[in-house]
Amino acid sequence: MSEDQAEKLSDLLVTISSPRSPMSEAYRTLRTNLQFVSLDKPLQTLMVTSPGPEEGKSTLLANLAVAMAQGEKKVILADCDLRRPSLHKLFGLAQKTGLTTMMLEDAAMSDPPLQNTAVPGLQLLASGPLPPSPPDLLGSRRMDRVLDTLKERGDIVLIDAPPVVGVSDAAILATKVDGVLLVVSAGQTKRESVQRSKAMLEKVNANLIGAALTNVPLDASLERYYYSQREGAE
Repeated sequence: MSEDQAEKLSDLLVTISSPRSPMSEAYRTLRTNLQFVSLDKPLQTLMVTSPGPEEGKSTLLANLAVAMAQGEKKVILADCDLRRPSLHKLFGLAQKTGLTTMMLEDAAMSDPPLQNTAVPGLQLLASGPLPPSPPDLLGSRRMDRVLDTLKERGDIVLIDAPPVVGVSDAAILATKVDGVLLVVSAGQTKRESVQRSKAMLEKVNANLIGAALTNVPLDASLERYYYSQREGAE
């Protein structure tokens, strides 16, 4: 990775900036857990969402994607949050072409506008120009074709979706993917919101494979252990 590439990456990508930290280890543990969940039928498409906004779903998904790519998987990260896309910002890439371009142009469908990230094996499909009615696009047959096209190009497609409560986008997308991971923020997400999100996903027969907790206070002794290990290695 060049210095210019490193400067463009968000500090939130701890799997790159601090690969030996407890937080990075947590993402690798999540990666392993997802592999065990899908032993009988490997996940080709995994959607990540949350009950509400500002709960860390996009940051978690981006770091999970990096961890999977570091585990020698060919990963495609697709920004399907057509209301507040953020993955291109995290990786310092452009937004002007992406998912909506594939929805509208046959040429983009045959040659997807995937962008290489600074992480080997990880490509990003940005949102592209934002549409007036995201549910119509996400629920279309064309969206099925987009996902099929992406699956042909990667070992796994990780999908960022809007929050479940408030808009129908996530529930619509949940019917098109192999699994759904719900992100819950410690000390912020209300129990009622989690229960409502779970009920909404179950109503559309989504395969809710589990939940991931963000913003958990770091155990000081654990942090000392990891950083002492790093210093010893150096």
